[in-house]
Amino acid sequence: MAEVLRLLRLADGSDGVADVTKAGARALAVDGLTVSLVTGDRAELVWCSHEAARQFEDLQLTLGEGPGPEAVRNGAMVLVPDLVRVRHGRWPALIMEAPDLAARAVFCFPMGIGAIRVGLLTAMRLAPGPLTDEQISDAQILANALTSRALGSGEPRLDGAVPVDSPHSLQHAVVHQATGMVSVQLDLPLPQALLRLRAHAYSSGRSITDISHDVVARRLRLEHNGNGNGTPSPGSDKE
Repeated sequence: MAEVLRLLRLADGSDGVADVTKAGARALAVDGLTVSLVTGDRAELVWCSHEAARQFEDLQLTLGEGPGPEAVRNGAMVLVPDLVRVRHGRWPALIMEAPDLAARAVFCFPMGIGAIRVGLLTAMRLAPGPLTDEQISDAQILANALTSRALGSGEPRLDGAVPVDSPHSLQHAVVHQATGMVSVQLDLPLPQALLRLRAHAYSSGRSITDISHDVVARRLRLEHNGNGNGTPSPGSDKE
């Protein structure tokens, strides 16, 4: 972990932080590590070291529940050594999906100072099992270091100058774009438009990010009925 913190200090704002998430995952003996920044009551995925972790973050965003949203809401660690064994009433929709998920253990560490919530560090394992006390302590140290980076001169660039496929771009920015488009198309408030996107993603078995890409690219247009259905846009081939 000392080497990970050294890499974080040396990160130059290009690919350094992506390297830190990979090195951090190795140091914590987990399969994936994600870093999100908090906006309002949601965490925006910024860096991700493993595709299974990215898919789990997408699912949490689609369902609006899980260890990540709970950690953001409460500002406290959420440690889940086995998602399959979580009581059903805690995250009912997520638990229904748990047996089919690649992620089996998820550990969330809030990033912040006092009441100020900056972001969320999430560690993921493909096999169930708890973190050791030392690993929990190391994860908290890394979360504190990432908090300092986000609040200091080393914060990630979020001004739109970063390429969309960069590890430093907001991974869920397309969801907000799609939410705005659905809000205008269906004359709905933004929260309801986001719920429509979530419903369509869940009913179609796809991630909300994939659905949002289709909406933004005008390959999909949601209908006015409330069942989450959508139709291909007639101009999608040209646009």
